[in-house]
Amino acid sequence: MKRLQMLMEIAIFASLGVVFDLLIPFKMPQGGSVSLAMLPIFVMAFRHGVVGGVVTGALVGTIQLMFAPQILTVVQPLLDYTIAFGVVGLSGLFAGQVKKAAAAGKSGRLMTIVLMATFLGAGLRYVCHVISGVVFFAEYAEGSPVVPYSLIYNATYMVPSYLLCGIVAGLLFTTAPRLLRYSARGV
Repeated sequence: MKRLQMLMEIAIFASLGVVFDLLIPFKMPQGGSVSLAMLPIFVMAFRHGVVGGVVTGALVGTIQLMFAPQILTVVQPLLDYTIAFGVVGLSGLFAGQVKKAAAAGKSGRLMTIVLMATFLGAGLRYVCHVISGVVFFAEYAEGSPVVPYSLIYNATYMVPSYLLCGIVAGLLFTTAPRLLRYSARGV
């Protein structure tokens, strides 16, 4: 039953991540946007650990390929979508610490751990996008050095996305720590 519930939660939270990514006022010219798309991935990572987070993230990224993707080569969408969102789930490495701090009622510690975990996940996604920018989107640098251009371009939407998702996740779990627990009652 627990495995079935996890699979259902993965499907629901991956769908929620895609919807959150679609609810944005604008997109950057070469891709990327400020959104809450990583928030459901973080929730799954903290509830079910690395496996739940990575599978949810990879599913979010893969589903996003159906909604106006920028595809340049066969490898680029894997790096920019499936892998980039999949690595967000590695924030699940902190799941035990998040649950322990929530169970102890230490909201300050919980917020700190959640912000560190979301920084890891968002940071790894940022690295994927920077690599993709250097390898696949170099022509958009227009005379500028490619690496600094990719670092700055991707930071313009990843830093606000990290801050938004990190703060919302921290507030979510400090106000409703029960979201981190598995319910034996079913779904």
